[in-house]
Amino acid sequence: MTDEYTFPDNAAKTAAAAAPEFPPETMSISMGPSHPSTHGVLRLQMELDGEIVTKADPVVGYLHRGDEKIAENMTYNQFVPYTDRLDYLAPLANNVAYAIAVERLARLEVPPRCQAIRVIISEMARISSHLMGLGAFGIDVGAWTVFLYTFTEREKLYRLFEELTGARFTTSYTRIGGVARDVPEGWPDRVNAFCDQFLPILEETLALLTRNKIFLDRTAGIGAIAREDAIAYGLTGPNLRGCGVPLDLRKDRPYSGYEQYEFDVPVGARGDCYDRYLCRGEEMRQSVRILKQALRNFPGGEWYAKDAKRIFAPPKDKILTSMEELIQNFMLVTEGPQMPLGEVYFEAENPKGALGFYIVSKGGGVPWRLKIRSPSFCNLSILPKVCVGAMIADIVSILGSFDFVMGECDR
Repeated sequence: MTDEYTFPDNAAKTAAAAAPEFPPETMSISMGPSHPSTHGVLRLQMELDGEIVTKADPVVGYLHRGDEKIAENMTYNQFVPYTDRLDYLAPLANNVAYAIAVERLARLEVPPRCQAIRVIISEMARISSHLMGLGAFGIDVGAWTVFLYTFTEREKLYRLFEELTGARFTTSYTRIGGVARDVPEGWPDRVNAFCDQFLPILEETLALLTRNKIFLDRTAGIGAIAREDAIAYGLTGPNLRGCGVPLDLRKDRPYSGYEQYEFDVPVGARGDCYDRYLCRGEEMRQSVRILKQALRNFPGGEWYAKDAKRIFAPPKDKILTSMEELIQNFMLVTEGPQMPLGEVYFEAENPKGALGFYIVSKGGGVPWRLKIRSPSFCNLSILPKVCVGAMIADIVSILGSFDFVMGECDR
């Protein structure tokens, strides 16, 4: 009896044929799609030379739901809740981007009060998303306390979202031509009070990381991206601005009245994980600055466009008492709002970057084609380049600094 087992000739040939061929001294491993540091169902197929990454291929699509094809089989109004499920950490901002795209197709202008409401909810969504990203990034590199601070503040925002929309997470608040309802009485004051108490807590939270030796070792000089590469790969949002490119659609192509507000666009110098962290921290400060201005000059008037009656469902009491409104509601539900022929592309500055909607209409109540430009998908395209040469432990920091959402990436 021997300890060694000898394969039969045919079994040995089969085992040898099935074994993958790797270059000498390298190892292939799969990180994800069920790994806590991939922030969702992202899979990285990596090749390692010791602890050094020599190749990294992102594998996406595990959360693909066919959102764009779904949009082509339902009315414009019916697709609003699906936009919540893109970047589900900032659903209010997704709603706004989609609504503005359809409004430009329909040639609708919303009143100043509606624009101000949209700015307020978009900036609140930006703060909420960055708090989540910062907390998760902190856990990735071992800073648990940051997570506790950020989630406490995020919970306060969710209470305000619930007061406004009736939901905490998937809000479906924005409508084509306006918003679902006006702000509740006293709600702007409560948002203002949140801003006042949030800024000192934000400074305390960032102070836990900004000069932290361990955090600096894990992020400074790690995952650096050159300015030219960031532009070539289509990066947007804080990941692009961290590379020194001051592109912000709120400044460069203002929408919803952003040209009325004073705020700065933070940019990085080296394009590493640390710069991306600093940009998001400063963006939260600037979002509070925008919120304070919007609340101080909060306009009165209507919260929906008067011309949106052909898109909006009539009030419920009118539907139940008037034949004309009943017929209008029936036509909107069954056929959708009638849009003109044409095509439109609009992109908004979302927390993750530029979220774009390209819509082609052949008339009628259903889009003929709808394409979504998701910032997380474009941002992840640079992973094969930025991961090569990094240590395997640094991949966790790189992924955390990108702050992506796979629901938006896979669509």
